[in-house]
Amino acid sequence: MTSLCIRTLALAASIPTLSSCVIPDDTSRVAKEDVTTAAARREMVGLSEADIRMCAGFPTATADVGSSGQIWTYQRTVQRGNLNIVVPTLGLGAIPAVGGSVNVAPGGYCNTQIRMLNGRVAEIAYAGDNNLPNSRNALCVSTVDACVAYSRQRRHKAPAISR
Repeated sequence: MTSLCIRTLALAASIPTLSSCVIPDDTSRVAKEDVTTAAARREMVGLSEADIRMCAGFPTATADVGSSGQIWTYQRTVQRGNLNIVVPTLGLGAIPAVGGSVNVAPGGYCNTQIRMLNGRVAEIAYAGDNNLPNSRNALCVSTVDACVAYSRQRRHKAPAISR
């Protein structure tokens, strides 16, 4: 996801102006994976199909992958917002023109893919325009956050007492 970052430049007259820079599409060296989506890769493994339906709902799509099981896809789209700030172009001495604009558009989409093998979660993967400037897979959190909590709750739940 291409986004803009803001740097403040101080000119000789101490007048702050804004300029922008582009963050590359591959932010893997800069941004870390969101904590919840990273936890989902570990904590959701082993949940049953019924567990996943309880915490994430019914998948948007499913695909049989032969002996590798099934892949359940949960699609989530976040509408892009618009905030545009335009800074007028200024010409000062050795710097012929300083100016620019800022566009904040945090939207995108996430496809959360859950591979089921023998009726249990075997693997979680994320695809799509799902990164934010400081966090990878951040737009996928709402798909898996309830399942991470559900998994933790089931693991720490006291066994039922039979009578």
